[in-house]
Order: sequence, then structure tokens, then C-alpha cells
Amino acid sequence: MDKTELRRSLLCQRQALSPQKWQEQSQQICEQIQSQKLFQEAKTILLYLSHRQEPDLESLWAAYSQNYPKKKWGLPRCQGKDLVWHDWHPELTGTIVKNRYGIGEPEASLPVVSVEEVDLILVPCVGCDRSGYRLGYGGGYYDRLLSQPPWQNKPTLGITFSFAYLEKLPIDPWDVPLQGVCTEQEISYL
Repeated sequence: MDKTELRRSLLCQRQALSPQKWQEQSQQICEQIQSQKLFQEAKTILLYLSHRQEPDLESLWAAYSQNYPKKKWGLPRCQGKDLVWHDWHPELTGTIVKNRYGIGEPEASLPVVSVEEVDLILVPCVGCDRSGYRLGYGGGYYDRLLSQPPWQNKPTLGITFSFAYLEKLPIDPWDVPLQGVCTEQEISYL
């Protein structure tokens, strides 16, 4: 199956999750993430706002407010063909706008997170494989970001549901593997 067909199939499976199952599995993913030393020790974490029923990481905000008040969070904004990361925290909910893809992102006026600050990147995935390769929506934003020298050694954890954690994905020469994958059932470091 090529990437386009596989993406379509995985997105259909994701959309078929009931709202209750989606929230339950998203919560399990958040619990997996929070149990990791890498997360616990990270001071600046980049993540995403759920779109098209991606795993929802909002319960990490509750942990932020209650258990990790010193953590700094960054959300991506599409700028041309690149991702720019902006400082964000739950009180800034009103600063989220929809981009041309319908994805929520921070307003451009929010402070930018510098690459030097970043300790962990939680990467949304339509699917992942056991070698860390990621299937996204096809725009190449994360591959371009992670192929740039300042970003190459930043810890990355792909976030997906277990049905989309596959043995092997079709890959292209520009695909950049992630360092780990988190599902509701497991975390694998590669």
C-alpha cells in the first residue's frame, strides 16, 4: 500500500473511534508520556493541538497546572513551508487561530521558542513504524524541521494510536525517523 492509501485507511480508522474511546485512549497516551523520565525532566516541551481526532494531549495541561508549573510548552505555527514554535500555556487558549488547513495554532504575536530551549518534541502521527518512521498528512513540515542541524538531536516522540503503530511504513529519502513512539499501550524508544 502506498502512503496515500495507507494515510486514508488510518485516518478512516481514527475517525471511526467513538468520542469516548478516543478520549480514553488519549488519556492513556498522556499517562504513558507523564510516566517517562524524559518528560518529567524536560523543561521545554513542544507538542500540538489535536486535529482530525489525533490523540488529544490536553490532559497534559492539567498536569502542567497542577504538577509541573515550571514546564514551558510550545505549539507549532505553519509559516510558509516551515514550523515556527510559540510559547504557550493554558491561559492563552484565546490566542489559538485556525490556519489554512483548519488546524489550531498560536497567534504569530506570541513569543517564539528557541531551538536551544527544547528538551522534547511530541510529534503527531497518522501512523508510525517500528523503525521510528512517521506518516503524517503529507506536507513534510516535521521532516523539514527535524532534518535541520539545530533540531537533529532533539528528543522526539511520535504520538499515535496502537492500531497505527505498524511494522513497516513506505518511506522516502527525505523521511526523518523519530527517536520513540508512544501509543495508549506502549512507549518504544528506537
